[in-house]
Amino acid sequence: MTQQSLEPRSTAEDAGEGTRVPAGRSWLDRYFHISPRGSSLAREVRGGVTTFMAMAYILLLNPLILSGKDVAGDTLGQRAVITATAFAAALTTLLMGFVGRVPLALAAGLSVSGVISSQVAPQMTWPQAMGMCVVYGVVIMLLVVTGLREMIMNAIPLALKHGITMGIGLFIALIGFYKSGFVHQGKATPLALGPAGELTGWPVLLFAGTLLLIFMLQARNVPGAILVGIISGTVVAAILNAAGVIDPKQWANGAPELHGSAVSMPDFSLFGHVSFGGWGQAGAMTVGVIVFTLVLAGFFDAMATIIGVGTEAGLADDKGRMPGLSKALFIDGAGGAIGGVAGGSGQTVFIESATGVGEGARTGLASVVTGLFFAACLFFTPLTAIVPQEVASAALVVIGAMMLMNARHVDWADRATAIPVFLTVVLMPFTYTITTGVAAGVVSYVAIKTAQGRAREIGAFMWVLTAVFLVYFALHPVSAWLGVH
Repeated sequence: MTQQSLEPRSTAEDAGEGTRVPAGRSWLDRYFHISPRGSSLAREVRGGVTTFMAMAYILLLNPLILSGKDVAGDTLGQRAVITATAFAAALTTLLMGFVGRVPLALAAGLSVSGVISSQVAPQMTWPQAMGMCVVYGVVIMLLVVTGLREMIMNAIPLALKHGITMGIGLFIALIGFYKSGFVHQGKATPLALGPAGELTGWPVLLFAGTLLLIFMLQARNVPGAILVGIISGTVVAAILNAAGVIDPKQWANGAPELHGSAVSMPDFSLFGHVSFGGWGQAGAMTVGVIVFTLVLAGFFDAMATIIGVGTEAGLADDKGRMPGLSKALFIDGAGGAIGGVAGGSGQTVFIESATGVGEGARTGLASVVTGLFFAACLFFTPLTAIVPQEVASAALVVIGAMMLMNARHVDWADRATAIPVFLTVVLMPFTYTITTGVAAGVVSYVAIKTAQGRAREIGAFMWVLTAVFLVYFALHPVSAWLGVH
């Protein structure tokens, strides 16, 4: 399969010999192709900073997810996990920026960390659990090297790709509403406004105010609207907290203030603590199921995110394909292994990358900026707690709204298109997983096309994906039938 470059054919390097490079462009512009993609240095920096601010919560959330005990009763130190999380995020995001040259940032995947914490650690030691991250990362890299991963991405119909983009938008909007406290689990309903049918506390009102501010700035076409909103919300939060207006206990991730020194030394005690032995006690079938689950989580979540963010950034062609993605996909797969070696769980592309794209980021320079901020957090960990979760959540809702605009590209009169897109969009937030939405869309698309007598329109890889996703949906009953717990 011939691979094409993501970069526009506008320089001597891309267009071939005999083509002159436009004068006046810096090496930075030429390397990252900033001008050809309609961006600027200021936009890339602003986008990189915005992406970091939107996903910095992972430095606090990942240690919470990985705070349980393994089969031996051991736990991971919080400071060490923060260091591992920041280091792995910095390294993989910098690789994506310099090598992949696309505005995609990586960090510890919440779905992967959830599987590691809830399914792997109770049956293995933490070093063995991190070894599983390395294994699933290698598997995904092999899929990239063989060209299968890119072929699978390109085999998905354009309508479903738009559905994936919209589904992710709705999904991250729900995450934003939930993390802000605007939406809670209700007593009589699955979800409700606030904890008891009404908004409670100043922090959630600050979220609402930040959200409205960003929307108003966007309506006025103010450059950097999202970043301006986040900074403004953080400043107001710090002032209200310092004045004693808000009870510090009301903040979801702690009060927006420094606790002690802003500088701290990193703790690399988890680095390299990886083991590939002792899996026999868990059983070959159990290990196989775990690897399969991790590959699904890492493969399709990242695939859907790359499609969604790439489309929003204008990197996809008129058929929704993103040719030449092998570098970016390989780095994403390598993130699983890198995260395992670092001790912070598998790394994957973050949907919060869309916040930077929303600020105008179009090249890998934005990822470089994001990666440098994560690297700085190795020494300035206390600063990550300054931006309140409620303020950062507003950016997720804004980007969700922007991604839902892809609905205009869907032919809603065609049932073979409308129903799979509908299932893809609604099941992502309804099940709180991106993979389930993609799976439902693929399976229903093939089923409806077959029912209409249009099976010949279905590509070979779509049939393969359908088989894989049918196994995905039946994984639990099949595992129970085989005696795997």
